Amino acid sequence: MGGHHHTDVLTDPARRRRANLILWILLAPVAVLAFVATLLLWPSAGINAQALENPFGTADGVELSTGTVTSTLRETCPSTEGLDEVGGKELLCEVSRVSPDAGGATVALEVPPETTQSRPLKPGDRIKYLDLSHSSTTSSAPYVFVDFVRSMPLALLGTLYAVVVCLVARWRGLRALAGLGGGLFFIVTFMIPALLEGKSPMLVGLTSATVIMFAALYFAHGFSARTSTALLGTLFGLGVTAAIASWATDAAALTGATDESALTLSTVVPELSLSGLLLCGLLIAGMGVLNDVTITQSSAVWELAEIAPNSTARQLFASGMRIGRDHIASTVYTIAFAYTGAALPILVLVSLYDRPLIDTLTTGQMAEEVIRILVGSIGLVLAIPVTTAIAVAVVKATGPGKRSRPSGRRAMRGIGDLSSEMAGPERIGDTVKINC
Repeated sequence: MGGHHHTDVLTDPARRRRANLILWILLAPVAVLAFVATLLLWPSAGINAQALENPFGTADGVELSTGTVTSTLRETCPSTEGLDEVGGKELLCEVSRVSPDAGGATVALEVPPETTQSRPLKPGDRIKYLDLSHSSTTSSAPYVFVDFVRSMPLALLGTLYAVVVCLVARWRGLRALAGLGGGLFFIVTFMIPALLEGKSPMLVGLTSATVIMFAALYFAHGFSARTSTALLGTLFGLGVTAAIASWATDAAALTGATDESALTLSTVVPELSLSGLLLCGLLIAGMGVLNDVTITQSSAVWELAEIAPNSTARQLFASGMRIGRDHIASTVYTIAFAYTGAALPILVLVSLYDRPLIDTLTTGQMAEEVIRILVGSIGLVLAIPVTTAIAVAVVKATGPGKRSRPSGRRAMRGIGDLSSEMAGPERIGDTVKINC
């Protein structure tokens, strides 16, 4: 059923314009409201938050350096060298020899045990380390491991992702990447500063999601009735997600203060509601999945209408929902597994506690993950029938398309369809018969 995503089945210009007008009558107030909300919530220059020091900041005489690992051997720890002479005991540990990027002699770097256990340093690894050799501060080791330098693998992976998307999806993929970049830019320049100023997380989250969806959908998929239909379904799903998430966070008494980052935020940004931040995160997380299912469902209805232009609205909706149910089934466990994978360290940790499973699932950290899955899934499931119904209404309001004489690859596909029908009646879902 692919290959028709650039043209609509709607062939009556007057009825097509009427359908687009109806869609824009529904969408225009939302667009205006989102624009006004953006202006009202736009952050000012005065953020009332305590600035945090650079985590890699250095004291006087301490330098943050980078270098390349040349070897890693098990030998006497630099922090315990010479202890035997003063009654102590020298210890063995993993020590890496690092060649500084700035030049000079190779330095011996003691590798932390937690790093050794998960990802030992290998020759060729680029790392960051603190040079304490010229510092007045008391330190047992002159060089301290800080972190890996990950710029190159991240850049390569990002480039590969962009190339694959553009090769497969072509210009549409390029536009989607541009829309993603614009959405991230809007989050950084508007949503995060507005949250730091203490603006309502619910309003900020809804405004951000709405603006991003308007821009991303139309930019990636073009101005069409299909895109407008998907956008309406997405906005409906966002509204449902916001309402249920607001109730769930209050009913489950979710505080959002379940990890070190949240506790740090509560100290440096006292005006920021951690539970509200959790709610805002639920909206942004659900936005991408909703966009996926609604645009696919809208396109599916148009394809079905093109295959069976004489089908009734009831038949078209039933056929679309057959596709939608499959989409629901696959996407629901996609969401669950995605959140489970992200929360895997928490799951492993809580499994070690000697306590009943129900107690574990109702702790603050686990309850947040469970509610993320359930709220996102409910919004997604309800958006599919609504999007399908809107798409069917728009298709039927504009009349059936006229079947054009196939040519080229479409003609070859038509021969295949005819052969299939000669072998037996083909149906869309279980309701609509194709008439040649």
